[in-house]
Amino acid sequence: MMMIYGLIPFMRQTLPYSELQQNADYRWPTNSRVGQRAAAQFVGVGDEKITLSGELRPEITGGAISLLTIKLLADEGRAWPLIGGNGTIYGMYVIESFSATSSDFYSDGSASKIMFSLSMLRVDESLTSMFGDMKKQADGLIGGISSLPGQVTSAIESVKASAGSFISQAGGLLG
Repeated sequence: MMMIYGLIPFMRQTLPYSELQQNADYRWPTNSRVGQRAAAQFVGVGDEKITLSGELRPEITGGAISLLTIKLLADEGRAWPLIGGNGTIYGMYVIESFSATSSDFYSDGSASKIMFSLSMLRVDESLTSMFGDMKKQADGLIGGISSLPGQVTSAIESVKASAGSFISQAGGLLG
């Protein structure tokens, strides 16, 4: 599998892409200054887009059904996770545009060659917002682990005290 978008895998049997283009914009508005170059200020990350394009040969790759599946997914207007086959998590994306060009037709009108392009727009804030702050989670786990010996010792002492109390009560009942 090359990549997966929601539940649709990109692979040779479905939609093998031959080109992946990734664009990220960064926002730098400027303010004019008298006698000086305009001052620029970084105000954050802008749009992140991924465009996948490729050629389908329905006799060996996906075809009209694969394209219809992508179109139906886009028609829902929902964001889906985009994950690379190597484990790269790109984020939550929506399909912004889709195009397909068919050529080299068989006698029944079906295409033997379909060129496609799929443009997606990232809509989540960041991977941190998607999964939470991993450092805070790790620090919490490490903090919990570092206090574990004290908690175990305290639990053992509590069990000993309870057992001693039980034994003394049982001895009183027997005597």
